[in-house]
Amino acid sequence: MTAKILLVIPCFNESGRIAPFLTELCALAETLGRISILVVEDGSTPEEQHRLSQLVHTIRQKYPFVREPLLLSSNLGKGGAVYAGWQAHQSEEWLAFVDADGACSAPETMRLARLLVEGQTSVDAVFASRIQMLGHRIQRHLHRHIIGRIYATIVSILLEIPVHDSQCGLKFIRRSSYARVSPSLEVKDFGFDIELMAALTDSGAIVEEVPIDWHEVPGGKLRLFRDAFCMLNDVLEVRARRRTPAWLAHLRGTTREPANATT
Repeated sequence: MTAKILLVIPCFNESGRIAPFLTELCALAETLGRISILVVEDGSTPEEQHRLSQLVHTIRQKYPFVREPLLLSSNLGKGGAVYAGWQAHQSEEWLAFVDADGACSAPETMRLARLLVEGQTSVDAVFASRIQMLGHRIQRHLHRHIIGRIYATIVSILLEIPVHDSQCGLKFIRRSSYARVSPSLEVKDFGFDIELMAALTDSGAIVEEVPIDWHEVPGGKLRLFRDAFCMLNDVLEVRARRRTPAWLAHLRGTTREPANATT
């Protein structure tokens, strides 16, 4: 049976810690079915790419729905790696990515995937969200939580998008919705989620945030203050582009007026 979801795992120097998460993810995906998993190595050293390739090849012997790893010759950034993976295969109805660190756990990843495999939702995109709600546990350092909430508030105000958590590393998007907005996407670093969400919103796509359990994992590649500044710059650039006629033209003839459009 054809896989319904292509789940991309973007990696940069992750061979030393991805194995437990990837192994658990594959075991749960085998039970659920209709998922293919693609590890994208984002231009690390040849030695690192070799180590990751060996790891993936070992796992593929037991889980054939894991695709051959995609090894990028240069570092494209997290968003660039995700998009390269999504464009590498064309058969799945849904496109997704999950961070390699396992902060969005394998069980939570498969819980959201089940909604799509079993056809329990009619929306165009499902974004995991670190919303502190009854029945969900969020384990995060206080300073990161505060900065994250400030950033989310800035995004909501500047882009006029009612989003609680734009940066959670687990997202699912219908291929048809991605195809509609992909010509407008330019951001390839950690801020790519913001541009993607803005493009989906302006194309008329329905995006649903789903609360998940989440725990912070040491050793992440996000450098909090420097990358936060770069991501804020991405927000300002996206905001400026949404004011231009070219933005909607890139969204393939959609008619919804972008936020902050000039008259």
